[in-house]
Amino acid sequence: MNPLVHYRLDGQLALIGLSRPPVNALGQPLRATLLKACERAAADPAVRAIVLHGANGLFSAGADISEFGSPASHAAPDLPGLLLRLTRIDKPLIAAVGKLALGGGLELALACGYRIGEPGARIGLPEINLGLLPGAGGTQRLPRLIGAESALNMILSGEQLDASRAHLLGLFDCLADGPEQLLEQACGYARDLLARGAPAQPAAPYPNPGAELPEDFFAFYRAEHEARWKSRLAPRLVLAALEAACVLPLDEGLVREQDLFRQAEASRQSQALRHVFFAEREAGRVPGIDPAIELRSIRQVAVIGAGTMGGGIAMNFANAGIPVTVLEQQADALQRGLGNVRRNYEISVQRGKLSQEQLEQRMALLRGTLDYADIADADLVIEAVFEKLEVKQQVFRTLDEVCKPGAILATNTSSLDVDAIAAVTRRPQDVIGLHFFSPANVMRLLEVVRARETAPQVLATTLKLARRIGKLPVVSGVCFGFIGNRMLEPYAREAMRLVLEGATPAQVDAVLTGIDLNMGVLSMLDLAGIDVNYLVRQANHAAFADDPSYCRLGDELYAQGRYGQKTGSGFFRYEGRQRLDDPAVTTLAERLAGELRIPRRPIDAGEIHDRCLFMLINEGIQLLDEGIALRASDIDLVWINGYGFPAHLGGPLHYAEQLGLDKVLAGILACQASLGEHGQRWFQPAPLLQRLVAAGRTRIETF
Repeated sequence: MNPLVHYRLDGQLALIGLSRPPVNALGQPLRATLLKACERAAADPAVRAIVLHGANGLFSAGADISEFGSPASHAAPDLPGLLLRLTRIDKPLIAAVGKLALGGGLELALACGYRIGEPGARIGLPEINLGLLPGAGGTQRLPRLIGAESALNMILSGEQLDASRAHLLGLFDCLADGPEQLLEQACGYARDLLARGAPAQPAAPYPNPGAELPEDFFAFYRAEHEARWKSRLAPRLVLAALEAACVLPLDEGLVREQDLFRQAEASRQSQALRHVFFAEREAGRVPGIDPAIELRSIRQVAVIGAGTMGGGIAMNFANAGIPVTVLEQQADALQRGLGNVRRNYEISVQRGKLSQEQLEQRMALLRGTLDYADIADADLVIEAVFEKLEVKQQVFRTLDEVCKPGAILATNTSSLDVDAIAAVTRRPQDVIGLHFFSPANVMRLLEVVRARETAPQVLATTLKLARRIGKLPVVSGVCFGFIGNRMLEPYAREAMRLVLEGATPAQVDAVLTGIDLNMGVLSMLDLAGIDVNYLVRQANHAAFADDPSYCRLGDELYAQGRYGQKTGSGFFRYEGRQRLDDPAVTTLAERLAGELRIPRRPIDAGEIHDRCLFMLINEGIQLLDEGIALRASDIDLVWINGYGFPAHLGGPLHYAEQLGLDKVLAGILACQASLGEHGQRWFQPAPLLQRLVAAGRTRIETF
């Protein structure tokens, strides 16, 4: 039979094994072959029950995402139609779920009358992460199996459940003893069902899933979550689908689900989220790096600096079971840093995310030292000291003397020249930038900065290691600020300038949060530290020395000791966690504008949007043209995972494509013409943007 499906008989059972490596994605070819196999079993009088399983152990990770948005997504047999047919086969279907049943894979299991899982299996409906809803019966069959509220929470979270939790909820009828016994015990379970005369489809535990809900449940749920959902469409469509499950018969509910799914699939938000999905997979592919390259072994790691960043970096490795030595100059700083790490773990214990035993295991992997000799055997050393080139260079001179040959020497600099750091060593091929984002134990993004002489083996090793510690690595070349912070510079510059010209900080940030950014740029600067941003700017002083108005408001806030949240005032005033407008900032802006002879005027939301975001986009396009970023989608990943750009907009460059590159260019040129000297100085469109628009291109790519 077709190798996409393995078919064999075992007495009265037909065993149908999905065999489309690597994850049995339910694309049209597999759907067609599976339907044919099930029809064969249904028509065979010798077959009394059917066991569906993954031929290589894994059940199915879901639909073929590459089909979404194309005719193949709904090509016959479409997944909803296939699963509806399976529910109407008059023989028991048993899903033997190994390893994974996600999305459409779980919907396939739900269409079967019975389910048995291996103890390590994980199941879930993650469609919400792609701006979709389960579209093959999941929103209608799941609430009838586990209840409407449990189904709603599971679908909206997109989280995976382990086998024991799934069994407790009723998603699995039973669990096998282990993965090796799964198929055998599924066959035994099928024979027991036949011996008991069990029906092909058992009665639903919740035939009327809305019966136990309060009358106003959906209206209240919607009102409670609207603010958190912001402009996201998918959660609202999920809620509508679950509401349909509670008020419509199953057949009508399935039709309603299909309508809602098609609406989600055609949305720009889902297109953006699918862009992000594929961008993450593409980010690990680096031209010139052979996938078969021999990697260096990383068994021991050292971190230089026990501050907030150093401690957070160390936690990543301890979490992955890798021993870490943390080096500091002073004993009190070392103990304070290790104490902060323990407190972070204790918070996780209090929240139920970690056991006390796990806390102690991780702390046992952390060792503090004041002596460089204690890190001589480290396979990877990450420097996380003060952000000043001379300081970092001195650390690397010492590492060059102390560390063993072949050790990877990494700097956590957020903006400095990695080539200049590597140049003070005798082994520049072993030096790389690993820019963790704060808090380093939480933030997923890791900018991997390839210096001029970084060896391919070093780059490949750090990319693999990044994924091992749960990070999303994105490769950047060397320039001031790399990808993220270089783009932050014009974004922040325009925000500060707008306040000088008449906008308020709250007005600027409201425009940005209005398109669903996690926070506005001025709030973000307050959170990161006005002092930190000032010092970063000063390291690049030559780039703006000829403009006395450049970030002048930020400079004055720094001079006044208004460093942001940590001092209780910055662009805003803070009372605890509450952010408040501060009239003193407006007064300061008025004074500075007068000194600089900058006219103040009313500024509308459209101008704020275009000046901040078009400058952000323009810098990203320039980075791509310079080869600092490998691809536009890498830039999107940096800003989604490091700076809170909404994933459902796809990142700043995908957002530009959705707006239209011609519109972005026209907006930049309009600002150049209307903003006088400031416009002429700073609103210079990237040459690549001009070339793209002139050529009629709609995608951002180099040519």
